[in-house]
Amino acid sequence: MTPFTTLISPTELRTLADPLILDCRFDLADTGAGERAYAAGHIPGAHYLHLDRDLAGPKTGADGVFRGRHPLPDRDSFAALLRRLGLTAGRQVVTCDSQGGPYAARAWWMLRWLGHPQVAVLDGAWDGELTTQIPTPTATNWQPGTPLVGQIDAATLLSRLGRVRLVDARAPERFRGDIEPLDKAAGHIPGASNRLFKDNLQADGRFKPAEQLRAEFQRLLAPYAAEDVIHQCGSGVTACHNLLAMAHAGLGDGRLYPGSWSEWSADPARPLAKG
Repeated sequence: MTPFTTLISPTELRTLADPLILDCRFDLADTGAGERAYAAGHIPGAHYLHLDRDLAGPKTGADGVFRGRHPLPDRDSFAALLRRLGLTAGRQVVTCDSQGGPYAARAWWMLRWLGHPQVAVLDGAWDGELTTQIPTPTATNWQPGTPLVGQIDAATLLSRLGRVRLVDARAPERFRGDIEPLDKAAGHIPGASNRLFKDNLQADGRFKPAEQLRAEFQRLLAPYAAEDVIHQCGSGVTACHNLLAMAHAGLGDGRLYPGSWSEWSADPARPLAKG
């Protein structure tokens, strides 16, 4: 069977013999909500991954510098977690959440970061049975490979402003700087364009057709090639939704700025823009 590498429907998920399912439900305003929802009922066989504990690392690095609200975890530590959950080379991974895919997309990007291409996000709500049974995984000796995705740090991005297409996935009012409920300062990185991640979805919560996404992103990204596109958001999470949409549209892989606005705005020496 051809592996799923961007999106997978509930119907397609039912056809898989032994997928590794990762439930990534989360709520920034109530960080225990996703875990409680998982305990109350989840897709049979699914394991729970918590955004703060499993899909992010310490906010402050060993050098004492703030890295953002959801910096990437240590790569080897994340690989060890996946080994404990039973990942093997070639095994299909399916990530899911209940908010249209932003947290599932973060896990999708991180699996690709570890060099595992057989990973897809569940497109739309699961409509099958649920269970409260916690699966018992069998640990493996799987090892990560060469990253399939790229990233950029703040210093490199600063040096390249004006020469890349920077796409910000936050809500328009935060992008403009009208409000800022979470981070040090309001506004956006100079030169950025705004595409709210929810604009990738239809009214039913499923992703728009690939051809529609392709047309929308081509208008946004032109004349830049995929390798010159940088995605960011507030903390490097919802930006992955735009990366997923871009990949599903057949437009290649842009790069992620993991620290995003939370890291950028924490340093008053970095420029910012409003409006």
